[in-house]
Amino acid sequence: MEAFAVFAVALATAFATGLGALPFFFTRRPEDAWIGIANSLAAGLMLGASVGLVYEGATYGLERTVLGAVAGTVFIFVSQRLIDSHKALHLGSLGGADATKALLIVGIMTIHSFAEGVGVGVAFGVEETLGVLIGLAIAVHNIPEGLAISLVLVPRGTSARTAAAWSVFSSLPQPLMAVPAFLFVEAFAEFLPVGLGFAAGAMIWLVAADLLPEALETAKPGAVACAAAASAIGMVFFMLVLL
Repeated sequence: MEAFAVFAVALATAFATGLGALPFFFTRRPEDAWIGIANSLAAGLMLGASVGLVYEGATYGLERTVLGAVAGTVFIFVSQRLIDSHKALHLGSLGGADATKALLIVGIMTIHSFAEGVGVGVAFGVEETLGVLIGLAIAVHNIPEGLAISLVLVPRGTSARTAAAWSVFSSLPQPLMAVPAFLFVEAFAEFLPVGLGFAAGAMIWLVAADLLPEALETAKPGAVACAAAASAIGMVFFMLVLL
């Protein structure tokens, strides 16, 4: 029964990610010129999340967190080179460069969710009340992560419903990893800082090498800087309030 409760809490955190797409259900598809600002906002949200991941990982082990960050950066660099070699790539209604970007951000968020699922399971292994609180915090934190995914997908032609579905998909590793982490808490606790660092490194690379350069192609540098800084600060503040 305890394992089922862990799974249920983690599954709820996954579905919360889909709420990030809600604003796009009430607005028409943004104009192409808005892609630069959308990329800037997504970049800021991911940078803010990366700061939180590194900080949390360091509490478990700084060296393992740094190792994970380096591994995450290398992994995404190599992955993008492999993806770019397939020019006919399609992801739903997206193709070419748009499909590549969508695949990368959904992939990174999915990798990130493995670490969050472990975090929920480890917290339940320590104390049930702590597990519920961590699960609630991650659920609320997942909403802006779903928004970050939607900010990349919707301006490129994906529907709000599809963006919400991809957002939930990116968090499905949370319930899948939470139960094993709960049952084998000591072994998974050792893995947690590596996973957190891996996700942070992947996000930072994507922001620096992809999202911000593309944002500068269609938006003024001042607007890009303001949007990215505001969303990054907002995400960090959001995480501090929660955790």
